[in-house]
Amino acid sequence: MSRLSDLPKIVLGPLADRPDADWYRAPPGRWTSAQIVEHLALGIEWSAVGFEDRRARDPMVRRPLTLRERLGKVLGMHLGFFPPFLEAPSKSVPAAHVERQAAETHFRSAVAKFEAVATLLLPARARDLFVKHPRMGDLTLEEWMEFHRRHARHHARQIRQRVAG
Repeated sequence: MSRLSDLPKIVLGPLADRPDADWYRAPPGRWTSAQIVEHLALGIEWSAVGFEDRRARDPMVRRPLTLRERLGKVLGMHLGFFPPFLEAPSKSVPAAHVERQAAETHFRSAVAKFEAVATLLLPARARDLFVKHPRMGDLTLEEWMEFHRRHARHHARQIRQRVAG
């Protein structure tokens, strides 16, 4: 997959041609598919804005990772595992009710925004520009792309479970 261009297919594909009710179905106490899509949109947009805000900065140096950040990086980036007991960062928590169309539009817009930032900054700023991930420390643009791919696959599994059930 190049950049994030396949994310709409991965995330929204299982919801294509599904009735609205499928977007709002979820186990008790869990997010609906609409909320999951919004959660992903918020995270992608958050990182895109971070890079956009930092693009004019001088070259940066990555801060050393804490032990917790190293563990988060191994779990999330290398194993694609997102522990169910960890809560999403507050900036990426969706509202209690998210409309299907709003979530889908926001998600597509966030992916396009990230792609535009990536096109603008890569390859020139591939190794000297960072945005802090709340669980994994400073990540480059390419590391954020990998995170978003893994994170989207994780949530796409949840979406498939919801529409199958």
